[in-house]
Amino acid sequence: MRPPKAHVHHSASSWRRPCPPEASAERGLLVEEIGERILALGQGRLLVGIDGFTAAGKTSFGHELAERVSAAGRPVLRATLDDFKKPWKDRHLYDRESGEGYYRNAYDYEAVKSLLLDPCRSSGATACALCSIDPLTQRDHSTELTPLGEDTVLIVDGVFAFRPEINEYWDFRVWLQVDPELSVQRGTERDQDWAGTEAESIHRDRYLVAERIYLREVDPLPMVDVVIDNSVFARPTLVTP
Repeated sequence: MRPPKAHVHHSASSWRRPCPPEASAERGLLVEEIGERILALGQGRLLVGIDGFTAAGKTSFGHELAERVSAAGRPVLRATLDDFKKPWKDRHLYDRESGEGYYRNAYDYEAVKSLLLDPCRSSGATACALCSIDPLTQRDHSTELTPLGEDTVLIVDGVFAFRPEINEYWDFRVWLQVDPELSVQRGTERDQDWAGTEAESIHRDRYLVAERIYLREVDPLPMVDVVIDNSVFARPTLVTP
């Protein structure tokens, strides 16, 4: 008998995007397969990282995966690394707007670890924070805690998820593969509402430059458990078995 569906806890961030409707049976089967591979790792807390270029579809895939895992009766926490960036008010202290500056300085890995990853990894911890600084409102959510169960599955999406600062935490690593130009195109369309005419330059000259530094310095693909070509949302394909 199938266990009852468990709850999915989401970040309080205003940056959060909704779970997309099921695009196709083909996509649903692939997400289910990845969910089964994660659940096969066993009981106890599991930490899953989803990485890939900006606008590769990481957040949507994380939401879909969370629904599949929770349907198997495992409680899920959803978080995104974008909710753990350094506050904009401090940007005069460092470069965050060039490609290299974004890669080196935008994310607060100490906050990611202390608020989210360390508690999830510690058997004695009973709660964690799913958001530090809201990237849109800049509101501090770091004191808003979410309960941790013994068998909670944490699913975190975000660029640079497999950097040395946090790579050791993951039990399962997913890479969503898209062409760099498709990343720029998707990101530009997605961010028109807040970036306006600067959206393409932000994606091409900041995010894409940062991601190429990441690929060159970290070379994350050999570390991952699965690579998924997410170029066509309704027809994702496994690149690695």
